[in-house]
Amino acid sequence: MTGTQERPNRTRLIGGPGLLLVWLYGVMVVGAVSRSVYQIATEFDRAPLAYTLSAAAGVVYGFITYTLVRGGETARRAALVCCAAELVGVLTIGTWTLVEPSAFPDATVWSDYGMGYLFIPVLLPLTALYWLRRARTERPAS
Repeated sequence: MTGTQERPNRTRLIGGPGLLLVWLYGVMVVGAVSRSVYQIATEFDRAPLAYTLSAAAGVVYGFITYTLVRGGETARRAALVCCAAELVGVLTIGTWTLVEPSAFPDATVWSDYGMGYLFIPVLLPLTALYWLRRARTERPAS
């Protein structure tokens, strides 16, 4: 071994379609966080659950974006867990808003499975889960 220390080889998660995922998650971070910050600051008493859930969605989107950019096996695993949790959240909140609309006087990012965001909130974790599972099997050549 030479005097220079080698960096661990990180699996790139943002190559090809992964770059589109990073871009879409970045857009969702901005949309969810900016919307929830404004709503929490100006009208929190109107729909505290909806605004808090939108803020939580923004944090989840931010973490997934970070892990995709970071790359590596640990980041990939963390992103898988977060994407699975995101999907459970979208399906749970989406169903809840359809079954009991009175619980949400204002929409969340995940209301009606993300209809207000062109269903991106339900499609994004499905796509990301597929991409992240595929990234595990693709190893860079040594």
